[in-house]
Amino acid sequence: MAGNLLLNKTSRYVQAGFYVAAGANHFINPNFYFDLIPDYLPWHEAINLLSGIFEMLFGFMLLTNKYRKLAAFGIILLLVAFIPSHVYFITEGNCVDSLCVPAWVGWGRLLIIHPLLIAWAYKHQH
Repeated sequence: MAGNLLLNKTSRYVQAGFYVAAGANHFINPNFYFDLIPDYLPWHEAINLLSGIFEMLFGFMLLTNKYRKLAAFGIILLLVAFIPSHVYFITEGNCVDSLCVPAWVGWGRLLIIHPLLIAWAYKHQH
């Protein structure tokens, strides 16, 4: 029992760190994200800033028992909101600006990594 609690707490801290770091990167390296935002969406700068703010906010909230469930739900919503960006990246040939990867990486990110991240966040709703 104690091992499971430690594993769950460690998982939450790792996930929180991941989202805080990812969110901070939206401010450190904003140009990286601008090219990943589909052209048909307006206000790329606002989308980037809000994404970074919410990733960091939900990451920190994940560390508190009071807001853990809300944070996990927020992370899931963010990940769902990011799906058009993944699809856009694939439709652009898995290459935007200087970021180019093999097709299997783009598809793997969308069909494997993204659902795993959603499942990981869902795990912390309980």
